[in-house]
Amino acid sequence: MASRKNLKKNVNYITETIAGLCIVTTLENQGEKSDNAAKQFMRIMNLRQDIIRRISHTEPGNTKGFYKKLQNDFNTEVQDILQQLGE
Repeated sequence: MASRKNLKKNVNYITETIAGLCIVTTLENQGEKSDNAAKQFMRIMNLRQDIIRRISHTEPGNTKGFYKKLQNDFNTEVQDILQQLGE
């Protein structure tokens, strides 16, 4: 298992990259697609905050299961956000 510090750095890197994509999409497009990108930007920032908070306060007991669920939640949410940006 990676250290919490490295895990937080990876989450920050991924969310900052997607946030950059949202900003580029907003600047390139006008209207409805721009509004969608702004909504996705807020979703990714909220996701980042939630995941970092969950990493900081690991549930005692089933640590392996906790991080597996955390990873699955993060991956599905990121895939959904990227899919919404692509539309």
